[in-house]
Amino acid sequence: MTIITVNAPKGRLDLEQRRELAETLTDAVLVPEVGQAAPAARVGFQVHFVEREPDMMAIGGQLLSDAGQELDVMVIDIAVMDAAWQPDVRGQVIERVLAALAESCGLAKPSPTWWVNFRVIDEGSWGSSGGVLSVLPLLESGVCTEERAKAVRAALGA
Repeated sequence: MTIITVNAPKGRLDLEQRRELAETLTDAVLVPEVGQAAPAARVGFQVHFVEREPDMMAIGGQLLSDAGQELDVMVIDIAVMDAAWQPDVRGQVIERVLAALAESCGLAKPSPTWWVNFRVIDEGSWGSSGGVLSVLPLLESGVCTEERAKAVRAALGA
């Protein structure tokens, strides 16, 4: 299970960009998480777009509405289930997310004022369907490559 929340100034992303990002941000996390582009795993991913008025965001101690210029500020929060999230895998996800955003926004490279938070939710701290979820049953579903499943089991001591 993964939730990606994109916080941006109101109007920064149009409908077509959000459509594109719903898919590309999902893929940016899904492939490193399960080791492959597994269509069956897509249902476990949500992307939320949160628009904020310029007077509800600040950078450098100044509200965007007062900055006097168009500052391209976004914060992307990625929440994932506990698994094998070594620094190199986290880095890959962050780079893929920023690249997807840049491409969708028609930019050659990501803005330095786009920030990504990568959070791992501890095993036993994620719930849905009336109960607590675990990543372990997902490993048996076949969506993960065997290599990725082994890495997750090792990281969790399972």
